[in-house]
Amino acid sequence: MNIKIKKKSYEEVCQLPRPKHRNPMGPSRILQWLIRFLSIPTRFVCRKHGMEKLGKKEPCLILMNHSCFTDLKIASKLFFPKRYGIVCTTDAMVGLGWLMHWMGCIPTQKFVSDVGLIRDMEYMLKKKKTSVLMFPEAGYSFDGTATTLPRKMGVLLKKLNVPVVTVITQGAFQRNPLYNGLQLRKVKIQADMTCLLTKEEIASMTVAELDAKVEEAFTFDNFRWQQENQIVVNEPFRADFLNRVLYQCPHCLTEGKMEGKGVNLTCHHCGKTYTLTETGYLQAEDGIFNHVPDWYQWQRQQVRKQLEDGTYRLDVDVDIAMLVDYKALYMVGQGRLTHDNTGFRLTGCEGKLDYTQPPLASYSLNADYLWYEIGDVICVGDRNTLYYCFPKGADVVAKTRLATEELYKLLRTRK
Repeated sequence: MNIKIKKKSYEEVCQLPRPKHRNPMGPSRILQWLIRFLSIPTRFVCRKHGMEKLGKKEPCLILMNHSCFTDLKIASKLFFPKRYGIVCTTDAMVGLGWLMHWMGCIPTQKFVSDVGLIRDMEYMLKKKKTSVLMFPEAGYSFDGTATTLPRKMGVLLKKLNVPVVTVITQGAFQRNPLYNGLQLRKVKIQADMTCLLTKEEIASMTVAELDAKVEEAFTFDNFRWQQENQIVVNEPFRADFLNRVLYQCPHCLTEGKMEGKGVNLTCHHCGKTYTLTETGYLQAEDGIFNHVPDWYQWQRQQVRKQLEDGTYRLDVDVDIAMLVDYKALYMVGQGRLTHDNTGFRLTGCEGKLDYTQPPLASYSLNADYLWYEIGDVICVGDRNTLYYCFPKGADVVAKTRLATEELYKLLRTRK
């Protein structure tokens, strides 16, 4: 997929009018049929649990895990002809705003506080009598496990007061993991569709109990599923760019010298090499880890230690793009992005741009690999403007997301 891009000066983009709020539209039947037709080639096995508790025409909130773009095709096949709107990120609307509105999309910004989103979801559910599909993780999984969920999902469930259905897929991550450079693998997908909560159950439970229920539903490990079910991924490029996720060598502790290529992950500082097997294990002589998520969690702990002792710092040159409307992504120049215990600071555009973001602004980070085929990206910003930063020659996306999440937790605990 691509996104419409324009080059403008920073001053020109700052003067552009921001789009006015529009109430979401019920999805077009014609587009619904078209999407269903385009989803026919997507094959998977679905297991249903307790879905008899949901009325055929009863609007519900659909919570789905987010592995890759295939998720939307799976949802279309699962719920057709049931009508549903989709909570989507604003960048998905660029150049296609009219079409996305006709599809019933509800735009929002990843990891940016948006009270209006709740009103839009209520409007779709109560006024339009239409279900809403939401990916509560917001960002794609890096390591095949659930990404950080927003705090107090139970408050949202109480507010909406509709049944909750979850769709948890296994195999979609193996088919198209975010790190692997858009290279598709031949993997069978499994989906579990569950009526997680009825209106009566939501009314009888506390916010904390609802949070725990959702958290439990979003507990999964795609690599473990692959290993336990002996799912074979034999493509010769399966470890390409795995260094985007596993960026630090656990043997020499060097960062940024890992290379994922072919079926191997190699540290070019100490020479240690791991092989990603066809069934999802990491193999190496005297290896420390044999499981990708374990290595990733170890890196999280390393980042946490750096934050606690004050040695963590990101300081990288970036190309800068801005998103302020649905017309285009505006490339505005170059700059420098820093991140430490005080939060983010983005400077650039010949001294005209100086944006700061405190660490408690968000519980996670909008970060992606090969975003719209432009490059790896770190996105910061607020409701008015999003700044998409493309690091130059640095493998920093995963660590920066980990640092953002751990710094938020650290400061919330202290507070």
